[in-house]
Amino acid sequence: MDRRAFFKRSVKTATETTIKHVDESVNNRARRWIRPPYAISELQFLMSCTRCTDCADACPQKIIFPLSAKLGAQVVNTPAMDLLNKGCHLCDDWPCVNACEANALELPGLDEDEPNNDSIKWPKLAIAKINQQECLPFSGPECGACIASCKIPNALLLKDNKPVIDPELCVGCGLCREFCITEPRAIEISTISA
Repeated sequence: MDRRAFFKRSVKTATETTIKHVDESVNNRARRWIRPPYAISELQFLMSCTRCTDCADACPQKIIFPLSAKLGAQVVNTPAMDLLNKGCHLCDDWPCVNACEANALELPGLDEDEPNNDSIKWPKLAIAKINQQECLPFSGPECGACIASCKIPNALLLKDNKPVIDPELCVGCGLCREFCITEPRAIEISTISA
């Protein structure tokens, strides 16, 4: 290996190591919040997002808000979602995604293997779990207020008159939490990487 190749390889290795470290650090900090639907990977998101608030302005439910976060020495406002108070309605036309000109939010391509090729995959937003201590059907009275709110087929069902969330199908939109009638709410929402 000649000298030029050695230095080129050394710089490439150092760059890859630095990017990996920054990516891990950024992802670790991002565990505390939920990005809007179809957000690209966190590091790419932070580099692409122009902090324009167009996605928040386009959200009909107003659940996207500017999150103040420290990026190095700088404080930046990037979009995040408040799924503890309201749910993402998984709008048919994805206004938040379509408002993002920087492509920090990006609809996936159509799956060519699917027989009905006009549907796209649902975004995984968060994790929803039922707190059986708070959920009424687990202590006796019937309820089911959350069931009709779920837009994902078979993600939330009644089994033996008790709600059950299928973690493989549930996208964590928080609609079931919004419709829950107990206080505190029987549906808990947490970040995917919590």
